[in-house]
Amino acid sequence: MTESLLIVGGTGFIGGHLAKRAIDCGFKTYVLSLNPPSESQKIQKVEYIQADISNLEELNEKLVITAYDYVVNLSGYVNHSSYLDGGRSVVDCHFNGVQNLLEVIDWSSLKRFVQIGTSDEYGNHLSPQSEKMPPSPISPYALAKTSSSNLLQMLYHSENFPAVILRLFLVYGPNQNNLRFLPQIIKGCINGDSFPVSAGNQIRDFCYVEDIIDGILMTFNKNEANGEVINLASGMPISIKNAIEIVQKIIGKGGPVFDQIPYREGENMSLYADITKAKKIINWQPKTSFSIGIKKTIQFFEKQ
Repeated sequence: MTESLLIVGGTGFIGGHLAKRAIDCGFKTYVLSLNPPSESQKIQKVEYIQADISNLEELNEKLVITAYDYVVNLSGYVNHSSYLDGGRSVVDCHFNGVQNLLEVIDWSSLKRFVQIGTSDEYGNHLSPQSEKMPPSPISPYALAKTSSSNLLQMLYHSENFPAVILRLFLVYGPNQNNLRFLPQIIKGCINGDSFPVSAGNQIRDFCYVEDIIDGILMTFNKNEANGEVINLASGMPISIKNAIEIVQKIIGKGGPVFDQIPYREGENMSLYADITKAKKIINWQPKTSFSIGIKKTIQFFEKQ
């Protein structure tokens, strides 16, 4: 019997890659998103549903099918706004949206609910960030993600709800939004532009999108993952400056001008993951080095 998968936020960067893989793996795949997919986003055999998950009435109305074998919640958007500058709506989307999904979907048929968390939940903890560290959110976005993680873990312990939380670090790859960090750098270099960047001393953890898709799918067959928070990342620290220089060297043009943009207030200068737990519980580790992944990503953008 064909298993069913609901991808919430499935028209986004990671969701699009997951939907393509899911179809290839034989899942009956549904994508729930706020807006309908563009023609370029549409994937053959995927059934698309439009609804605002922060609106319970609309979600009830639009989500006619509620029984799924698997649900992956990729909804929302990275947003570092302060609470008084739009943070309340960020919380509504990311935390209230999870609660609404939990009210609407059929728990009795559900084998796994995969909540996509964020490295921002660690706040300013020192690297490498480990799941043993208590959450320390420093933005409404991180707070909403942390609250969702806590809610789902509570439901696992109290009601045996089959949830796993995957904390992603910096995911990159083909088809990522042009406004994200690496696509901006790649585009600037392809165009031969001179463009301002920070001093680049931040240490970050970049993981190729197809490796992340592997990790998400591997949780489906691991009941040991239920109730757990698991980092998905490369586990390999690299400075922002070094990443920019690698991109510029591969493309062979473009002129990043360092130390022209200030660091974000409260920014954690070192974010990279301990991925021991992912290796142990879901038998996952990344396969794609940054040098290989960034070449594939550059090739995609050059074809654009």
